[in-house]
Amino acid sequence: MTTPTWNNIAQDDAHVGVQAQTIHGDVVYHLPPGATAEERFRVGVSYLDARMPGEAREHIEKAVAQGYETDEARFHQLLALLSGRTLRQLGNEGFDHLAAICGRITRLDGGGEWRAGLRAVLRLVGSVDPSEHELAVKELDELRPRQRDKILDHLGVLLEGTVEDQIWHRSVERARAGQYAVQRRERVWIFFQPAPAPPRVRAVRPASIPLADWLRVVLGTAVFVIAMGNIGWLSLQRAGWLALFAYLVAMAGVACVVVSGADRHYRRERLRTKDAEFSPARQQPAEAPSGGFARNVDRLFDKYFARYVPRDTDRSTWLAETAGIRRHLRDELVENYRESRIGADRIAWLVRHLVGDVRQRWEKGTLVAYRAELRTPIATLGLYWGGLVGAAVAGAWVVPAAVSTAPLIGAASVLLAVICGVVGGRASFRIVGEGRRVKADEAEWAHQVAARQAAFDRWKQRLSRKPSDAEMAAWLECDRKILVNEVMRHYRLKPSQVISHAFIEAPAKSYKRARVPHGPWRYSRYRLLLFLLTTDGVRQVDIDLDFEQGTSNRTQRLNYRFEAVAAVRIDGVASQQLTFELTLVNGDPIRIRVTESTTDDIQPGEDPLTLSQVSLDASGLTHTLNVLEGVAAEGKEWIRHQHRRADRRLDDLTDTVRKLID
Repeated sequence: MTTPTWNNIAQDDAHVGVQAQTIHGDVVYHLPPGATAEERFRVGVSYLDARMPGEAREHIEKAVAQGYETDEARFHQLLALLSGRTLRQLGNEGFDHLAAICGRITRLDGGGEWRAGLRAVLRLVGSVDPSEHELAVKELDELRPRQRDKILDHLGVLLEGTVEDQIWHRSVERARAGQYAVQRRERVWIFFQPAPAPPRVRAVRPASIPLADWLRVVLGTAVFVIAMGNIGWLSLQRAGWLALFAYLVAMAGVACVVVSGADRHYRRERLRTKDAEFSPARQQPAEAPSGGFARNVDRLFDKYFARYVPRDTDRSTWLAETAGIRRHLRDELVENYRESRIGADRIAWLVRHLVGDVRQRWEKGTLVAYRAELRTPIATLGLYWGGLVGAAVAGAWVVPAAVSTAPLIGAASVLLAVICGVVGGRASFRIVGEGRRVKADEAEWAHQVAARQAAFDRWKQRLSRKPSDAEMAAWLECDRKILVNEVMRHYRLKPSQVISHAFIEAPAKSYKRARVPHGPWRYSRYRLLLFLLTTDGVRQVDIDLDFEQGTSNRTQRLNYRFEAVAAVRIDGVASQQLTFELTLVNGDPIRIRVTESTTDDIQPGEDPLTLSQVSLDASGLTHTLNVLEGVAAEGKEWIRHQHRRADRRLDDLTDTVRKLID
């Protein structure tokens, strides 16, 4: 963690804004119907690994009650009960639970890694006398890494005195080693990414040829052939073989016009369509409704076009020149995904791909390469205009001969040939052009499908490294542990001089959030309240934690006596937003929003009240509230009363534990 700065800037309960949110589909905390005791136990361990000891204890105790009584189960049952607390913070109910667990354990003879771990935990619990601390630490060091690391993670403050300093130091060293482990900075952002929606490409519009065009071609061609045949016969009678030659030239010219004209017509229409995609709308389109899918897609395109400016290009020029293609791509995505009821953030990857493709083509100078591809070749133009000239010149020889042979029939034939040739020819241009348009669209569609699928696969590959909920919790715990250690060093306190420390974690003012089903929200930025209780009073530190980067900024420090705590309370309904409020005798209340509504975005099989409890467990509020409520109620006497109550129970418990391990 970078060296934090100290700023005395008070923060109140400012508006908290969600930049993005995601609910993953990972099955971590879900119990299937009719789950076995072992399955319930494994879910409990998952909760414990994710630093939710309350939920973990509930599941593990139910599994044990169902008969899953193994050394591993007892080991985790003890960790869930003692996690993050000293023995003197257990209270009567906690001591009752601890005594009940010990009462069901038989003498720990024999081997096995979980039995050794269980023995080490019990050794710590029974080492109230400082003379026994060295043996407890030695037994801890001899454990396998899996059991030793779990004990250091959860029981770093269990004992008091010099042994607490030793175990805390080891726990902090482990936190430093794990804070950026397994490529945290390269992976943590992925947790806040939604599952991407598969790529879609606008379907190719089927060929649309009106029946009238087919009739024009069929009837026009038939009448044209008959009329031209009649013209040829009449001219042949009048002018002989010379007229026949001119007639054949005219027909060849017509054929050239038809063939080259169809290609010329297709290219012109295709070019006009493509240019329309790049041309800004003549009228400013109506703005999409605020908060809707289309509006969010607009924001994505605006964001990425503004970000992905090509090299050596002015931003305003880039945005102005790409306004048309931006609108075209935006309309396509809105059309393709609007009815899918997905969030726009799930197609952000596709927007980035499309914008990146536009930028790449801009930089290569191929953004409007279609104009060169669709430019009518000189050969086609020569064939077209040559055919027209040839047909006109030859017609000037043939037509007079035909009309002079039979004035009425010849004139009628010429008129019909011209009209039907023009009408039928234009209709044939449209039919041929529509067929070529479909083929070109299909080729373009296949290219886009392949490109978007490749981009989708690349993005999925990047997201495949998404950290688990347990990893997110472990990184957060490392941050918190290092922060506690740095604050203690700032105040020049040893762990053994701190009666208790407690955290409240809440989302910062602006953040991204994500969770797995049945799990708590994880945030990209946290506001943390750290309370250190010493014999001199309370040290409170406000911390802004950038979880994605693992950096922090301390925004406020407060020091006050126990007697200055006037009241501690929680406002709100369990399944709705909860706010922690700490009132000092001579100061304004300190408020922090600790949980958000759990009635929103509920997934199938989830219960709002259970989700609320999970969130409270993960936030550390329950433990913090117990500590501060005791301080508010009894002041400094709370410490003495707590010690007296605990010492009486510890004497009996120590005797029980020693019988199990000695």
